[in-house]
Amino acid sequence: MYYLLILVVGAERLAELALARNHARWAFAHGGTEFGHRHYPVMVSIHTALLVSCVAEVALLHRPFIGWLGWPMLALAAAAQALRWWCVATLGKRWNTMVIVLPDAPLVHGGPYRWLRHPNYVAVVLEGLALPLIHTAWLTALWFGLANAAVLRERIRVENAALGYR
Repeated sequence: MYYLLILVVGAERLAELALARNHARWAFAHGGTEFGHRHYPVMVSIHTALLVSCVAEVALLHRPFIGWLGWPMLALAAAAQALRWWCVATLGKRWNTMVIVLPDAPLVHGGPYRWLRHPNYVAVVLEGLALPLIHTAWLTALWFGLANAAVLRERIRVENAALGYR
């Protein structure tokens, strides 16, 4: 069942990329400018490696499912997905996996953005911890957490600069 979950998450990521491509075309057609593309391939690679590593660690190191850890982590992963899609719904066509800013578009202050500046990244951090730990893949959770922290540091810096935060 865990492998099926990872497959579903992978399919969901492909759907996100397709949606992002459509949104990018729309944004560029409306004068959008992309910022910080240099970190984007690294980010995509890390997220792809997360899914591969979840499967590999569980299969190769025979990680067990431990109910007292696995069930809460599954709930946390589901909550992270819900938060991610709330962000997507709130931003509408402005949501993207790249940093694309529309000229003269106001900042979004609705949905989860009324409480957090970067709620989607909260979802990414939570999912990156929870998804591997559903099946005790703690090495994956550790390396992804560290790699993701490095790329998010750059990503948030680029996004804040592009949106004009001080």
